[in-house]
Amino acid sequence: HTHTAFMKAVASEPALARALHRSYILRVSSDTDSFEFQVSEHLRLSGVYWGACALHLLGELQSLDAAQVVSFVRSCQRGCGGFGGNLGHDAHMLYTLSAVQVLALFGALHTVDAGRVMRYVASLQRPDGSFAGDEWGEVDTRFSYCALCCASLLGKLGDIDVAAAVRYVRACENFDGGYGCEPGGESHAGQVFTCVGALAIGGELGSVRSEELAWWLCERQTPGGGLNGRPQKDADVCYSWWVLSAMCLLRRDGWIDGEALRRFILSCQDEEDGGIADKPGDLPDVFHTFFGIAGLSLLGTDGVPPIDAAHAMPASVMEQLRAEQAAAASEGRPSPPPEFLTFVESAFTSRAEYDRWAAEMEAGREEAEGDRT
Repeated sequence: HTHTAFMKAVASEPALARALHRSYILRVSSDTDSFEFQVSEHLRLSGVYWGACALHLLGELQSLDAAQVVSFVRSCQRGCGGFGGNLGHDAHMLYTLSAVQVLALFGALHTVDAGRVMRYVASLQRPDGSFAGDEWGEVDTRFSYCALCCASLLGKLGDIDVAAAVRYVRACENFDGGYGCEPGGESHAGQVFTCVGALAIGGELGSVRSEELAWWLCERQTPGGGLNGRPQKDADVCYSWWVLSAMCLLRRDGWIDGEALRRFILSCQDEEDGGIADKPGDLPDVFHTFFGIAGLSLLGTDGVPPIDAAHAMPASVMEQLRAEQAAAASEGRPSPPPEFLTFVESAFTSRAEYDRWAAEMEAGREEAEGDRT
């Protein structure tokens, strides 16, 4: 009865501006002269994930040039096996996960050497089970999530020490049931998602103090219907994902007012030019557009198909991926290492830049083969 009343209320509210959001994502993705495009250079690969995943949830992934996107992602890989946020940028755990997610969205995981990617990921695990974000050593539970999610998507959880990773994440739990970026760190909704997601992927969701954490999470809902990341903070559309995904994994999503949250998300839409902002009246961006749409998916409204709350990927993509991995395992067939991109196939516009990249990739492959022998 409650769900029926909720859906009736939804029908009378403003709708998701699907066509406008599609146009917005495509426009900002191609406007290379814009200020926003220039200042987001360092995280371009994550931006591709946000935009592509949003389009997939809107049923519009075909609007992107798949070959061009896959070429760009593969061109961001470094010799170490990890991926940088853009061409020529240093490898980092955050962008390595984004790369794997984008390739999975386009059914192109076979175009990279999964073992090589995982050697990079495993190299960043510390003796206490934590993961660094890159070679410079910053440790954060975000990177623990990225490592576990990468390994899961690639079907290679055995390549990292999952038990140690889980122990570290559990050590970041606080008295209020929440989680911080490190042991003793302040509880934050974004870190809660990464920790609960990591524990779910690692098979240890049962270790979460669900009642205490769910209470802390549902208290993130503000009078305006939106969710915040910490006490006494303003609501922000992105927490529609960070909070609600964790609550869905804990099976406590009914503890918040879904109708009010939906109204908040839709109030942040730009109904003229498309896109979703962090708050009503602010300018939209791809980050909040994706997480707003993902939040509606978790709510089960507006015709947005289901999303996997642990992997932040469309459920249909995860089902296809698991089916392919099961088939490969049953046949016992190893995947042959993919060939490197040629200059024409790559996203590089300078032959010199491409030659440097290709030499680094070849050196990395030779090093990896030497390690195996």
